[in-house]
Amino acid sequence: MKVQKNIYLAGPLFSHAERDFNVYLRDKLVEYGFSVFLPQEDGSDDTEKRLELKQKNIFDKDLKGIDDCDIVVAVLDGGSDVDSGTAWEIGYAYAKGKKLIGLRTDLRTLGPEGNVNLMIEVSLDELEKDLQSLLSLLDKYV
Repeated sequence: MKVQKNIYLAGPLFSHAERDFNVYLRDKLVEYGFSVFLPQEDGSDDTEKRLELKQKNIFDKDLKGIDDCDIVVAVLDGGSDVDSGTAWEIGYAYAKGKKLIGLRTDLRTLGPEGNVNLMIEVSLDELEKDLQSLLSLLDKYV
């Protein structure tokens, strides 16, 4: 009997487009057979909740999500630098020995000189450039 793997989906979540992409990616990962912790939903991380709940509560839920996961998938799009919260989550997950997979789909940033800040890139076990490549890679973890 296979045990369902848990993914923590890290990524920027401050615009409608970012949140919509995160939900889309989460749904694809769930269809693929994973359980997914999505901070914008499972960590109660949205503007209304931040006012209602203390930020420490959101922080603690997100930490537990990383602690309980098997794999962190980090969306690294959003310009020339990785979202600061995502970078922190990568560092924390790296220190915990979690499997780290980056997804960088922004074609403007895929040059021969490197994809992301070296501290992020070296922390990753894998860096994929599109959703299909990510799903193919994750085949070995389903």
